[in-house]
Amino acid sequence: MKIYRTMDGFILEKDQSFRNLAITTSWNDLVNRDDLRDFLVNQWESAEPSETEPEPSRLLAPVGSQEIWAAGVTYYSSRLARMEESKDSGGGDFYSRVYVADRPEIFFKTTPARTVGPGKDFRIRKDSTWDVPEPELTLFATSNAKIVGYTIGNDVSSRSIEGENPLYLPQAKTYDGCACLGPCLYVPEEPLAKSTRITLKIERGLDVVFSDETQLEQMKRSHEELVCFLFRETSFPGGVFLMTGTGIVPGTDFTLKPKDKVSITIESIGTLINFVGVQ
Repeated sequence: MKIYRTMDGFILEKDQSFRNLAITTSWNDLVNRDDLRDFLVNQWESAEPSETEPEPSRLLAPVGSQEIWAAGVTYYSSRLARMEESKDSGGGDFYSRVYVADRPEIFFKTTPARTVGPGKDFRIRKDSTWDVPEPELTLFATSNAKIVGYTIGNDVSSRSIEGENPLYLPQAKTYDGCACLGPCLYVPEEPLAKSTRITLKIERGLDVVFSDETQLEQMKRSHEELVCFLFRETSFPGGVFLMTGTGIVPGTDFTLKPKDKVSITIESIGTLINFVGVQ
């Protein structure tokens, strides 16, 4: 089952059918439930049928007041890319070591105000020369650290700034318009299969300038492990989103440019489409 946050309210999707969720509760109260799946199933029975799927232009990012965090170097391909970008600064060894360490790399990504929803423009930094999207399965965990849903995230990154010095990671990751989420919150009966595919496509005008795919089974760490570390000594009263790292990293010869169209597809969840804004 999927739930969409729109300008007009909430819409449920089940088996490619849509219904309007007529409740007055906030998004925060709606999703921060350990029994979210059962709650939505019950709501489906009384929800008003909708003739069409949500209008893309009216979709909002599926986030209320929740913080958005991220995990890094969870795929081997990401480890190699980070080592390559940081080798000149002497930081490459840090990424190699964190990949095999017991403690994962987890960092604060951004706030809802700096996050854009489906179809909207995101930003690349004006003081950066090398920028990439990072397509990531994004978990939603309740305030009790229970994973109840999934969405698609784009952890936009400045590789030139991060590569200059690993201590510059916050500047490479966090700024206005630095993250994309959507198109929905997917609330399945069972966790996503490890065979689930993640696909990235970048279009520039009429040309596809980059495309690649990976699978969740390529992740070194489990979702539960990442959430467990995130909740150590840190509480999230309204729940939290956690981007789980990327297994797709464009090469050193690629950087995003204004007006690029970035499409990220994750099986069962859908496709998140965003554009690089014009500076």
